[in-house]
Parts: sequence; C-alpha cells; structure tokens
Amino acid sequence: MFKKLLVLFVLFAPIFVHAEEKVVSKWSGEAELGYLSTTGNTDTTSLHAKGKVVNEREKWKHTGTLEVTNKDSDGVTTAKRLFVTGKSDYKINDLSYLFITASYDDDEFSGYQYQASGAFGYGYHVLKSDNLKLDLEAGLGARQSKLDSGESGSEGIIRGAGDFEWKISKTSVFTQFLSVEAGEDNTISRSVTALKMEIVGNLAARISYSVRHSSDVPPGIEKTDTESVVTLVYKF
Repeated sequence: MFKKLLVLFVLFAPIFVHAEEKVVSKWSGEAELGYLSTTGNTDTTSLHAKGKVVNEREKWKHTGTLEVTNKDSDGVTTAKRLFVTGKSDYKINDLSYLFITASYDDDEFSGYQYQASGAFGYGYHVLKSDNLKLDLEAGLGARQSKLDSGESGSEGIIRGAGDFEWKISKTSVFTQFLSVEAGEDNTISRSVTALKMEIVGNLAARISYSVRHSSDVPPGIEKTDTESVVTLVYKF
C-alpha cells in the first residue's frame, strides 16, 4: 500500500488542482536524451533519458521527474534503472516554504526490487538572485525497500537537501544537487553536478556527474555508484 501511494503521488503531484480562483498557472519543462553506440571489438549501447515538468502558481510549485538509464554490452544488460520523483512546495513568504516529496527507485542491479521514500519538511532560500540560487531543506519521512530475495522492510528517515544554481553567463548554468536520507538501517546520499550550455534557441547540451552512496547494501553490491552523462536538452 505504501508503495502504491508513493507512486500515485509521484505521478500526479505536478498536476494537483487547487481551489484558488484567478491564479496564474505557469508550466515549463525539459526533455533530455543521451545515446552512445560503439561497435568493433565491443558492441556497447547506452541510453539515458530524463523528463521534467514544473507547474508554478501563486503559492504552490509542483515538480515531477522521470529518469531512465539502460546500458548493454555485447548483448548483455549491465545497467537498467527507473527513477521517479515528485515534489510540491508551498510558499510561506519570499524566503521560506514547506515541501512534500516522494521518490521511487527501481534499479535492476542494486540488489533491490525497489526503494520508495517520502518526506515533508521546511525549506529556505539562502541565496535568491538573478545569478545565484541556493535552497536548503530539512524534513522527516519514511522509506520502504524490497530486496530481490523478496524480503521487505520500512524505516523512518531524516532528510536533508541542498540545491545550488549559478548562471555563469547568458548561455551556461552550473548546478549542484545533494540529498541525504538517513535511517536507522540505511543512509542514502545522492549528488548530481551538472553544467548546461545553450546551443541554439531552446536546445542545450548538458554534462553531468552523479554519485549515489548507500551505507548498507546486499552482499556483492557496491556501496557507491557513479555516472557521467552527456545529453541534449530541449526546454519547453
């Protein structure tokens, strides 16, 4: 039940309808795709796709993301992952806000069938200017996990996150995102460092480096995963 509720929240959070009359609703989003194919001594294909949708209102901001990664080497799948997140922010004033967030992670080579988490808490805009932005968040929540063996469990978590953005120029933006979900049994940390450069119009190139670390993993599984990706991004 917990898993189903999280998935429903993630899918529908960006399009929540509020009983606010005469409120401007602004939509934006990005579609991102990276693909690599090599032939010869080794046949390798890699696919990384990501979609992001944002809906902003007078008091609310809803964000939904869908991320898919697939890698094959000589016909053998070496990586396959689906990662979905949803987040809603409620504005208290120009600097403070409340948030609720949920995520669903299905990584075929992590030793887990899935890991799902949800949290709510308080956020603060530490920096808020045309060129620099920094948001810090802290909250409480829960995480449910199911191992490939079929064993499942849940635990309470403390969540902290930081989201930094630096507009280096009119055509380039540097971003750094870091989140930590600490539970009694497992602490999961995620970091995404990226540089996006405009090519022409709404089309841009993005270079990113991601790190995911788990303090406790099933036998035979590495605690740290890293990923370097080059993608094309279309903004709408």
